[in-house]
Amino acid sequence: MSQDNTAGTPDPQGTEPAVDPVVEPAVDPAAAPAAPAPATPVEPAEESVAAPPAQSEPAPPVGQPAADELDYDAYVIPAGSVVVEGPSLPARLGAEAFGTFVLVLVGLGVALYAALGSIGGGALGVALGFGLAVLAAAAAVGHVSGGHFNPAVTLGAALAGRTSWKDVLPYWLAQLVGGALGAAVIFIAVPSALPEALGKSSVRELFSGVANGYGEHSPLNALVVSGTGGASNAEFTLFAALVLELVATAVFVGVILGATDRRAPRGLAPVAIGVALAVLLLVTIPATNGSLNPARSFAAAIFSESWAWKQLWVFAVAPLLGAALAGIVYRAFAAEPVDQDNLLEEDDVYVTDEDVVVVEGPR
Repeated sequence: MSQDNTAGTPDPQGTEPAVDPVVEPAVDPAAAPAAPAPATPVEPAEESVAAPPAQSEPAPPVGQPAADELDYDAYVIPAGSVVVEGPSLPARLGAEAFGTFVLVLVGLGVALYAALGSIGGGALGVALGFGLAVLAAAAAVGHVSGGHFNPAVTLGAALAGRTSWKDVLPYWLAQLVGGALGAAVIFIAVPSALPEALGKSSVRELFSGVANGYGEHSPLNALVVSGTGGASNAEFTLFAALVLELVATAVFVGVILGATDRRAPRGLAPVAIGVALAVLLLVTIPATNGSLNPARSFAAAIFSESWAWKQLWVFAVAPLLGAALAGIVYRAFAAEPVDQDNLLEEDDVYVTDEDVVVVEGPR
């Protein structure tokens, strides 16, 4: 029996024949069929198309946090586009002193020479002098300080919510100083021979003609006395002086608050204020020489005779009471309505390291 067996023939003895190793060809795993893997979605290539302009919020400048990076709804505003603070207190006080200086310089200057006939222009000239002076001063520096030039106006504005209470006393001081300086210029400039030429004993007696007074010192009473050469019954009583000054100042401050309201036509405030002062002085000059302004009365009393000091309290109390009445009434019935939900609190506004003002939106 042959020992060689044909490859692949079973061995009758039950043993497996020797088989030559078969080398399998290398198969590429990628080409070999396999269980299908989960398909990965392939996004189609986007065409290069210019993006339309953003319709929502513009991209913030470099270094500025975007609104969606904050932990609350906010408006992000460049710091240079908002005014965080107004003029400084010294600037506002300087504006008030200057405005009151101009008012007293012009008003008392015209009033002092009103007795000289056509040169002074009488009561009409005095009223126009004060009115045009306050108009010019308000147009010049009203945007700096608010253009009060009058302690009564400052009080009325504070009660109406237009002026901070912490500014009231500094404003009053600036107005009194400015008015006193204006009166001092007029007093110093009076020619020494003028009082005698006008039948006056001194410059102070001459200057007393521009001081505010009532009773025998009412301008109308003095006019009657000088015309008749005797006693007069044309004196305005203390009560009449108080009522006239209180009501006139209340009307004047009411006009100021209305003309300077944000809802009023822009640019007309100085004109309205000047006209109001002029016409109200035409009413009050015959009775009290027309105050409506404690700073004006104080300035005139400094350089007048002693009676002006004794009656000065009337022309401080009455205008302040009238202004207080106007401020309270205006705030109660004519003030601009405020939406409390949209008011900003102190913590709602801050400046970041990049000089960006962040204003938190309504909660």
